Amino acid sequence: MASTTQVDQIKEKHRAIWDAGDYGDVARRLVAEVGEVAVQRAGIGPGMEVLDVACGTGNATIPAAEAGAARVVGLDLAPTLVEEARERAAAAGVDVELIVGDCEALPFENASFDRVVSAIGVQFAPRHEASAAELLRVSRPGGIIVLANWTPEGFIGRFFKVLSGYMPPLPDFASPPPLWGSEDHVRELLGDGAEIRTERREVVFEHASPAEFIDYFAEVYGPLLAARGATEAEGRWDDLRAELISLCEESNRDPAGFAAPSEYLVVTARRAA
Repeated sequence: MASTTQVDQIKEKHRAIWDAGDYGDVARRLVAEVGEVAVQRAGIGPGMEVLDVACGTGNATIPAAEAGAARVVGLDLAPTLVEEARERAAAAGVDVELIVGDCEALPFENASFDRVVSAIGVQFAPRHEASAAELLRVSRPGGIIVLANWTPEGFIGRFFKVLSGYMPPLPDFASPPPLWGSEDHVRELLGDGAEIRTERREVVFEHASPAEFIDYFAEVYGPLLAARGATEAEGRWDDLRAELISLCEESNRDPAGFAAPSEYLVVTARRAA
């Protein structure tokens, strides 16, 4: 069993990773539609109380408020992302609550929300069982949880597999993020607490070329920014970059540029009454 210190250390590392770079730019350019899909699948409407877990810069938080929910709360571990979400919400003219917090220990009472969503977020918390238990705990009986997460087989799932070959292994108590994109894993996590439906969708990553995409990602995407720093210190960045470019080339559907579909799993879970 992991000690509190070990868990705190990995969360501090995660916070630093997501505070680095410019995830807001990644979200706007590449994954905005994922948040919109999550909100649509949740059926959010007037009078509802909604929680966006690991909200990032508000990709689902803001559409949830625009859908007319009575109360929308967004929570994320990274203060930089929460602050950007505040700025985006203000620019959009929506009223939301945005707080820094941990999805493995949500600061809410039991059965607080009609809808709980997470768009490319909760999968990055280290202890999947703890996060799943919290999602269920804060959902009202009969409420709906919608999760959208990268699959292991998709482009980003394979991207993380490449990264894992260059980075220290996860501690024993942590699980790989792409497992949240596996139907079997999600059913095990949510257990008998919810009736589950799943669907697989794709979002297309576009850029000028495979190499330029990786160079862009290495500047703005926290996990790759961290991997670049570590591998440059070891003299292995060129090898990692080349392997990632090769993955992009294998996934590319645009011979004149770069267009790679990345698969994600949408889970719609109705909380047991």
